[in-house]
Order: sequence, then C-alpha cells, then structure tokens
Amino acid sequence: MATTPRSAPPDRTIDPEFLALPLRVLADAALTAATAAGASFADFRSERLRTGNLLIRDTAVQNATESTTVGYAVRVIVDGVWGFAADIAFTPDAAAATARQAVAVARALAGAVDERVERADEPVYADVSWVSEYQVDPFEVPMADRLALLLDRSERLLAQDGVAHSIASLLQVKENKFYADTAGTITTQQRVRLEPGLEATAVDVASGSFESMRTLAPPVGRGYEYLTDGIWDFDGEIPVMAQTLAEKLKAPSVRAGSYDLVIDPSNLWLTIHESIGHATEYDRAIGYEAAYAGTSFATPDQLGNLHYGSDVMNVTGDRTAVHGLATVGYDDDGVAGQQWDLISAGTLVGYQLDRVFAHRLGLDRSNGCAFADSPEHTPIQRMANVSLQPDPAGGSTDDLIAGIDDGIYVVGDKSWSIDMQRYNFQFTGQRFYKISGGKLAGQLRDVAYQATTTDFWGAMDAVGGPDTYVLGGAFNCGKGQPGQVAAVSHGCPSARFRGISILNTVQEGAQ
Repeated sequence: MATTPRSAPPDRTIDPEFLALPLRVLADAALTAATAAGASFADFRSERLRTGNLLIRDTAVQNATESTTVGYAVRVIVDGVWGFAADIAFTPDAAAATARQAVAVARALAGAVDERVERADEPVYADVSWVSEYQVDPFEVPMADRLALLLDRSERLLAQDGVAHSIASLLQVKENKFYADTAGTITTQQRVRLEPGLEATAVDVASGSFESMRTLAPPVGRGYEYLTDGIWDFDGEIPVMAQTLAEKLKAPSVRAGSYDLVIDPSNLWLTIHESIGHATEYDRAIGYEAAYAGTSFATPDQLGNLHYGSDVMNVTGDRTAVHGLATVGYDDDGVAGQQWDLISAGTLVGYQLDRVFAHRLGLDRSNGCAFADSPEHTPIQRMANVSLQPDPAGGSTDDLIAGIDDGIYVVGDKSWSIDMQRYNFQFTGQRFYKISGGKLAGQLRDVAYQATTTDFWGAMDAVGGPDTYVLGGAFNCGKGQPGQVAAVSHGCPSARFRGISILNTVQEGAQ
C-alpha cells in the first residue's frame, strides 16, 4: 500500500539553508539540457548531507567532528542505456554541462551494454515535501551540551563497580534531498537519524580476560529527544550494564549441543538483516551483486513456493515505518514509500525492488527501494525496513521462556558470519541466559547459534505479541561498486526457536 504524498508538518520544516540553494533553477537547466541532447528520460537529484561524530573514552573527548557534503547529480536514459554525472558547482551552466556529460556517458556505454532500461510506471508527484518524525534537530543543540551529556554518562558508567573502561558516542545525520525528473515529479525531503553508543569493559586481572557490554538502545530515525526525554532509559541502563557485565565475567562456558532458544529483538534484528533483508534484495537474487556483496539462495523461480520458515513467519518490507532508518517519503526513483509483504505464513512472496527490477519481475510498480548515499553516487536498489511481524494475540517474552525446559535466552547483537548466498550462518550475542524449567537460571558465556536460513526460520514455533516488538537496526549496511552505505531498521518481537545448534566459540574457534 502506497503512502499518500504529504507536506512537511509545520513543527518540522526543511532547512532554509537547503531551500536557499538554486535547486529548481539547476534542475530546469539540467533536465532541459538532457532532453535537448537526446535523453528520453532524465532526473536531477541534489543533496545536502550533514554528519556529526562524537566520542568520549573514559573521561576524555576522542572525537568531536561535523561535516557537510553538498552536490548534485543528473541521471539519464539514452536509447535504453543509463548515463550518470555529478558536480558541485551550483550554476545553471554547470548543471547543463553535467547533464550533457551524463548523456555522453550513456552513448559511450551503448555498445557495451546488451540490456536496455525499462522501468515500471509511477504516478507523478508535483512539488511535494516530506520530513521524518523527530522533534529536536541534534545539530541545533550546542556541541558543548552534547559532549557534556556523553561525558556525564561515560563517567557514571566508569564509576560503576567492576568497570575498567567506558565509551559514550553519538553519530548524527541530517539528510536533505531534492529530486526532479522529466515526468514532472518534484520532491523535497529531510531525514534525521541518531546512533547513540554506550559501552563498558571489565577486566579480570587474575586471568587476564576481559568482557564488554554495550547499550541495547537501537539507532533510530529520531532527533535529540531520544537522548533526553526518556524514550530510552539510558540512565537506568548504566547500573544494569555494569551488573550484567560483572555476572558475565563469572558465568560458565556453554556446553555445545542442541537447544531451544528465545531470541530478544536486540539480537534477532541482525539475523533478519543478514538472512532475510539481503536475501530478498532482487538484484542480489538475479546475480547483480555477485562480484561484491554476494547472491541469494532465494531466487525468483522460487517466488510463491519457497518455504522460508514456519507458518508464524510474516515479514514485511517497509519504507513508511515511523522512526525507521530506511523510511522515506519518496525514493531516489521518485517512488512513494510503501509497505509490502516479503514472506507470508512462511512462504516467499515478494522482493525489494527499484523501478527497473520491478519491470523485470513483471510488476506494475516498484516498491520504492532506490537509494544513493551521496550526491556523487548513482541510486541502486537498497534495503527497506525489513521486519518480522508480531503475533497480535502473542504473549510476553516471559511467556515464550516459560515454554522451554532446557534452553538459552539470547540478548544483544555482537559478531556474525554468513555465506555469500545468505544461507549458512552463525551469530553470537552480548548476553546469554540459561533457561531451566521455564525460568532464567544465570548467564552463560561463549555462545554462538548456527543454522541454515530455512532450517532456522522453520524452527520458529512462536513469536511474541506487539508489546515485545522493537525496531532495531544499523547505520552501516554496505553494498555496491563503488561502495555505498545505507542506514536500515529491522523490527521484530521476541521469538522462540526449537532445536538450534549451539557452538562453544572458544572450543570451536568461532569469532
């Protein structure tokens, strides 16, 4: 279902610095020049990307930087071949020259490209704007205040018993995009996202071993209010992190074997990302990313037939989720944000697509997955917010744990490994609790769960209710050549899995 194009709410406006750029003048010059040079289609995209990186280690500031990238790109289709060029000179003459360069690139490639570009249709959105859901622009908060907040939390974590070192960090991004094409679509957008970090390290002097524990707070499409307004209880988490870390140092090592698992959303989001999110990218499924990011076992010939998991498995792709890192009003193909099914009752029913791949799959419309991470890069098909849906009548995490006699509760993400087809994998975590007789019975160490994608999701016999659902995610999903980085969220409830292989990472040498 497509979202309805809407204007930016009055309490969240697009930055005047971005709007002051001669965006429409440049777009008109570029699109006019592209058409005159023989392009059957052209689009113009200008971006202003503002980033901030703050890091406190123990009681010292290690990093406090901000940067801004501004530029624009022109993409054209000439005789069924893409052409692309980018520039940073904000004059009509430069924009027109950039368009002509893109046309020249397309003509130069014509003899070397066998396939001809055909795209799925999309309605025209004439002069619409969209702003993500946030309240306080982090870049409007003085850097001294942001550093003071991080320093306070790092110092309080460091003061906890058993904590030898602490880290507090904050990544901030504000992304502005202006898009116009020869079909008549014009969109202006602004997104804000944050990734807070808080980490404690403890050292066992007697053994020389050490352990670390990170916050479970996910990165979010929110503003500075995420750090201050109690949306996440950072202050309450500080003593919990220290206590959990001390317990982990003394915990016994796991005995390898087969266990029933309850996996918390703070860990399961990453398994979704690697084994579902990447596997249902259509370009990977047909081999377009084979040279770099890999392929997918979930090939198009299996669409509608592949038993991806159990019948309690329902997964959506979503470009509209509130506070999602991959949420947009419109993608870089001029397609409105949507939500759609990827896996329904355990069966593969959809892919993530841009307009070219939607047409290739025989669909009438793209689901809005075109994205470029900067003005100098061309849009490629990128991941939406891919999320496992809760059971509307499902219970709590404790209810799931109560259904296990001998098992493990997994909390927090850490390291992972998966093959290039997104099929054989291994994941670790931050915290592992033994489940005995339906109750938690202390922590374990050195745990990794291993499976194939279909066996793992096929072993899921219950998912929690909406109250267990959390939107996790990451800022650093990489793909493409040249490489691009995108932020993406993955929501999920707690979930229960039967008979999963557990490795001891020390005995097996797993990382």
